[in-house]
Amino acid sequence: MSASCTSIYKTSNVFYHIIRRHATLKQGPGLDYFISSSLDKEAKKERKRLPRWLQTDIPKGKNYSRLKSDLRSLKLSTVCEEARCPNIGECWGGGDTGTATATIMLMGDECTRGCRFCSVKTSKNPGPLDPMEPVNTAKAVGSWGVDYIVLTSVDRDDIHDGGSSHLAKCVEELKKENPKTSY
Repeated sequence: MSASCTSIYKTSNVFYHIIRRHATLKQGPGLDYFISSSLDKEAKKERKRLPRWLQTDIPKGKNYSRLKSDLRSLKLSTVCEEARCPNIGECWGGGDTGTATATIMLMGDECTRGCRFCSVKTSKNPGPLDPMEPVNTAKAVGSWGVDYIVLTSVDRDDIHDGGSSHLAKCVEELKKENPKTSY
């Protein structure tokens, strides 16, 4: 087959596929199909609810409210809130066992990395570290009376040591103020 024949064949093949797609679109549903109320009824029928074992209760209770209030007043962040954890009420409230757990996210609520799986805010230039965060963290943990505290942090690639010296200050302050709490 010569070059000109090959060119004509390719061109006609392209036109064939365009015409075929156009015909398929003409046979498909119109705009009224997508706007009609019958589609809304079908969508409602197909909607399935989560199984009971996967549903969580709305966070509430004295302990939950107290922890949230303390976090706001001390300007502390938690991964529980930033990552929109559905179990926040169970952990903060003490759940069935009565053992309250809290997770404090150190170095603010803005991360310098943009991981796709994470809900934490991302910023290339987050604000400066709060110099009172180590003291406030220790004060909060002491006042909460939690049995267990989890410390986590955002990534701070904008800081020369990645924030490790700030984390060390937080741990030192926590151990000084709350020697019986597990970390």
